[in-house]
Amino acid sequence: MMNTGKLFTNQAVLESDMLILRPVTPEDIEEVFALYSNERIFEFCGILNHKNKATLLKAIGHFERDFRAQTRIKWGIARQADPARIVGIIEATGFNKPVNQVTVGCFLHPDFWHQGIASEALRILTAYLFEQGEFNRVQAEVMPANLHSKKVLLKNGYRLEGTLRQANLWPGKGLVDLEIYAILACDNPGTGSRE
Repeated sequence: MMNTGKLFTNQAVLESDMLILRPVTPEDIEEVFALYSNERIFEFCGILNHKNKATLLKAIGHFERDFRAQTRIKWGIARQADPARIVGIIEATGFNKPVNQVTVGCFLHPDFWHQGIASEALRILTAYLFEQGEFNRVQAEVMPANLHSKKVLLKNGYRLEGTLRQANLWPGKGLVDLEIYAILACDNPGTGSRE
């Protein structure tokens, strides 16, 4: 069964040769503002973009609040070559204990698209959720037109399971269709089934 105790004791810093996934702090406000004020990023997200730094500072505080409430974990994505600069956000949310499942999501600043960063960040997070969180299922919800996110998921071994029609009400989007992609522990070498 999932082990959220490990996940929520202290927020882990996750690393690879390429990236660092770390907590977002108020010192990251300029990068967070560059992300949340960019309309291109949120074309396929259920998040409204923000153009007010004071609002975003409060949002960063909400990241910590959500972590303490054990409802969501957000990491800033930084490159090893420039660890102080966040170029994207990746998160784990929707912790479903009876199903032993978690939902992931990710977005990057357009300046860093098509460089393998999203794929590597998802690879790091998926491994962490299986190994430390002991989840059986990791899933993502994607708008059908979001071709790049779908490629990232497929590259990481996630499978398209189907489309939920008019399945959710997303801010600024209304009712949206969502494709569900998922990977199970038994799909991931070395983890086995965790039913």
